[in-house]
Amino acid sequence: MSNINLIIEERPRDIGNFMVGRLLPFREKRMVGPFIFLDHMGPADLRDYQNIDIPPHPHIGLSTLTYLFEGAIMHRDSLGTAIEIKPGQVNWMTAGNGIVHSERTPEYLRHSEKSLHGLQIWVALPKHLEDMDPTFYHAEENELPAWETDGVFYKLIAGTAFGKQSTVPVYSKLFLLEVKTTETKTICIGDELFGEAAIYILEGSLESEGNIYEPKRILVSKEPTLCEFTLAANTTIYIFGGEPFPEQRYIYWNFVATSQQRLEEAKLRWKEQRFPPVSGETEFVPLPMASH
Repeated sequence: MSNINLIIEERPRDIGNFMVGRLLPFREKRMVGPFIFLDHMGPADLRDYQNIDIPPHPHIGLSTLTYLFEGAIMHRDSLGTAIEIKPGQVNWMTAGNGIVHSERTPEYLRHSEKSLHGLQIWVALPKHLEDMDPTFYHAEENELPAWETDGVFYKLIAGTAFGKQSTVPVYSKLFLLEVKTTETKTICIGDELFGEAAIYILEGSLESEGNIYEPKRILVSKEPTLCEFTLAANTTIYIFGGEPFPEQRYIYWNFVATSQQRLEEAKLRWKEQRFPPVSGETEFVPLPMASH
């Protein structure tokens, strides 16, 4: 990867009985293309009495992407969706003008030891789609484009790259690509990508221009093209980015918007419980006093 101009390291955050590594937003880099939020969850080993329990909470102005490496999460939302996400699958929830969801350990795992490891990602919506109706899409692992080139294994989780397109229904020009190697490999992405680009190193290491980069950090490139870099054996990286939006995005808690007014309206709606409910749930997360 040429011209690395920023390295973002994980910062610990508590999201309610569970620690995550916050990567985006970052004070010097709020977004990479349309990607506005990235949390690395785990890896965490949970005891038989420890469970993930994130009660119903709202979103506007974004799509959430959940991608697990280990474990399982039960997703329920105000559209009536109730689905378990497992490793390699994609949950893609588009909030638009407003959606509410909960994330919990599935019932059959609540009294046994388990692990959880994955990525939670937010992709901001284009301005003209901020008020779209909410939607939900689940992709099985075998539905995602996957291929191997010279011992390097690629999977296109979302967007377009290398002439391929993921089944995940995105709303802007973006890419999220998993790249894995079992042996040391030098790869050249060249001009396959567009807009802004960054690499998240999950495991292993990456070498570029004589520098070695370790896991749990994002490397942001000055140029849209990620040129040549070398991956050590047993390395997994995620390349993501796309076309940036012309307008600024504002964040408050779980809300993303092109104006502060939209955020204020969403805050009031949640305070007054005017978002649609999640069937079967009675709890909810109260509006926090401060945000990200």
